[in-house]
Amino acid sequence: MASSSSSPEKGKEKANGKSSDDVAKHKVKKDGLGWIEWFMGWFYLAYEMLFQRIVASNLQNPMPLPPINDLTFIVTGSTSGIGKEIARQLAEAGGHVVMAVRNPKAANDLIKKWQEDWSGRGLPLNIEVMELDLLSLDSVVRFAEAWNARLGPLHALINNAGIFSIGEPQKFSKDGYEEHMQVNHLAPALLSILLLPSLIRSSPSRIVNVNSIMHNLGFVDPEDMNVTSGKRKFTSMVGYSNSKLAQIMFSSVLNKRLPTEAGINVVCVSPGIVHTNVARDLPKIVQAAYHLIPYFIFSPEEGSRSTLFAATDPQLVDYCESLKAEDWPVCAFLNHDCRPANPSEEAHNVETAYRVWEKTLELVGLPSDAVERLIEGGEVKCKYGSSESHHSQ
Repeated sequence: MASSSSSPEKGKEKANGKSSDDVAKHKVKKDGLGWIEWFMGWFYLAYEMLFQRIVASNLQNPMPLPPINDLTFIVTGSTSGIGKEIARQLAEAGGHVVMAVRNPKAANDLIKKWQEDWSGRGLPLNIEVMELDLLSLDSVVRFAEAWNARLGPLHALINNAGIFSIGEPQKFSKDGYEEHMQVNHLAPALLSILLLPSLIRSSPSRIVNVNSIMHNLGFVDPEDMNVTSGKRKFTSMVGYSNSKLAQIMFSSVLNKRLPTEAGINVVCVSPGIVHTNVARDLPKIVQAAYHLIPYFIFSPEEGSRSTLFAATDPQLVDYCESLKAEDWPVCAFLNHDCRPANPSEEAHNVETAYRVWEKTLELVGLPSDAVERLIEGGEVKCKYGSSESHHSQ
């Protein structure tokens, strides 16, 4: 098991050694990844596919969890894939789990099955369901308001839900945003900020974002988050990888903005390459390859380990705090083997990260000082979730 002592020194040098030449280079507007960065992104992807099982061979499956009896977890997208495993295992370890899902019926059916399977092994599982549709920012605001109104604890928000619409044409939410960017980045970012009052009340607490090795192939232009300017051709790969990189950049700034006394840490995790429902959207030839190489690809249970570790391991707090104290341009990033890792070169671009931060707050309808206001116990108004669209859960 990794401890917080294994912080990646290479990244610190990168962070601290920003010369004026480097800054000048970043001032020149990049239109995409350089070919070396692009090649390295694909190299990391291939390496992870082939060696993730060997690299993570030190981990037990399922992962043993520390005592979490008094802790409350919100898990988005918890009716399938990794999210389903995360919710079940946290509940079986004694946590109070809130399944934040688009399809409450599917979640309630799962809970019924889990309770029956668990019957006789201890107290009934402490799980409940709340409706949340990440393709609607109104829904995100309603969810957060309903949760905060309870004045109950929240020890970890696990932003697990995500989409990867492989091979499909570009699609936009009713809010007007490219769907990958909204579901994988904008909606979780809005949810994270709106739930800060509950997280502060329960500190030490954490925000865990399920990210992806594919952020290595991402490039975010803060002025073109929807990829509609025509400068770059949209593909589902571009949409997905950009949204995951945007999430890391936003998380880095959020982790920096949260003062130590707030007691909230932000971490992004890579689950590895996992056999989930995404496979059904893959081209037939790739699906065939998926079935040929089950040895290399993690099951959802194996893929859930890094997120469970990030949500429950007590040592993570010290590691996140050490990054906050350093001149460190990225938040904690855990690899599929539960060890600290360095995200992509592009993720270290501090200037772009701050622009992504500002643009994200603008797109989700929050004021630029939303975090500071909430930390001080104030309120923020969001342009979404207006009173006419409010209704109780």
